[in-house]
Amino acid sequence: MTPPARGFGRTFARVSLPLVGISFLNQAVRSVTAVIGPEIAIEFNLSAGDLGLLAALMFASYGCAQLPVGVALDRFGPGTVQTVLALAIAAGSVLFALADGFTLLAAGRLVQGVGIAAALMAVMKATAQWYAPARMPLVNGLCVCLGALGGLAATWPASLALRVTDWRGVSLGIAVLALLVALWVRLSVPDRPPGAARPASALVAVVAAVGGIFASARFWRLVPAVAILSALNFTWQGLWAGPWLRDVAGLGIEARAQVLFVYAAGLAAGSLSWGAIASRLAARGMNPMRAVEAAMAALAAMQLLLVLRPQHGLPLLWAAFAFSASAGSTGYTLIAQTFPVALTGRVSTAMNATMLTMVFLLQSAIGAVLDLWPRTAAGGWDPRGYSAALSMTLVLQLAASAWMLLGGRVSAAAPDRL
Repeated sequence: MTPPARGFGRTFARVSLPLVGISFLNQAVRSVTAVIGPEIAIEFNLSAGDLGLLAALMFASYGCAQLPVGVALDRFGPGTVQTVLALAIAAGSVLFALADGFTLLAAGRLVQGVGIAAALMAVMKATAQWYAPARMPLVNGLCVCLGALGGLAATWPASLALRVTDWRGVSLGIAVLALLVALWVRLSVPDRPPGAARPASALVAVVAAVGGIFASARFWRLVPAVAILSALNFTWQGLWAGPWLRDVAGLGIEARAQVLFVYAAGLAAGSLSWGAIASRLAARGMNPMRAVEAAMAALAAMQLLLVLRPQHGLPLLWAAFAFSASAGSTGYTLIAQTFPVALTGRVSTAMNATMLTMVFLLQSAIGAVLDLWPRTAAGGWDPRGYSAALSMTLVLQLAASAWMLLGGRVSAAAPDRL
């Protein structure tokens, strides 16, 4: 089907921008735990393992919901699906705010994970429906960058809100925002362009197709090294960077939030930059995957520096960490090009599910490592534990990178599609 001919600005305002509102909530829900997590841990006397599991549960439901919401997007359209899921974000945020113990905290995070599950897929679905192919990279890049602003809002602005409320008030604020976005999407976003038929989707067929991707030796050669970039970003931005800044750097809540604000800015900048760099390399006849390989090396260097527990230049260091890790999405695009065109969507789903599984395991594992040392007098965790956890993730990243590179560098199967 040929996308409808409409003015770019009008279509973006009516279709893309409301869906970006869900991406904004996605980033905010994922990132705010790094700001409020230390306070929650103290209030409920949570261990590092408990806190890691609490953060990881959202990614567990996020990952489990990938296939069902992907089918729902095809069958019902992004407008309907994202309206319902925005209400789930609101419900999960209310549960979280009302929690009197770990059980309700966990339930809230699980519901939030389902609510944010289609944030990126809905944007990509709508972009494919409403824009000409030449416009798609621009629209998707712009949407990702604007959605990343949610990570900014969940840092310094959230810490300022804590002057007048507590973490429960911040969570209720997210719930109110989710309700407003649900109304915006419902009133603005059509499920499909005029004249487009609703396709029939069979969940069993989709699961079988994705199972074939998971059985591919090429998939397991290429994906781990790229997926761990995004997984490490989600793991640290979504939780452990905040406690690190408290326990290792000794920063107060507003100072921590300022560093996390810069972190989110680095992520937004990287989301735009790595794709442009890869495209420039391809245009010059070079392997665009070299850009992602450079990001892998840079992220490894950032982790090594953090192992040493620096006390200076922290905003720049964490911004560089985020900038490097943001190359994961560019790597996904390049890896998808090594598979047949007909499999692109299913490969993307498989890669995303793999990455989210990594996040669940990493957030839980880091908590378990931190619990190997006694709690500090202030209720935090021993700095040596953070160095041990970072050493663990560094070794895992180096192993995944070596596994990919020893199997041969990734090259663009169809460089004219970049």
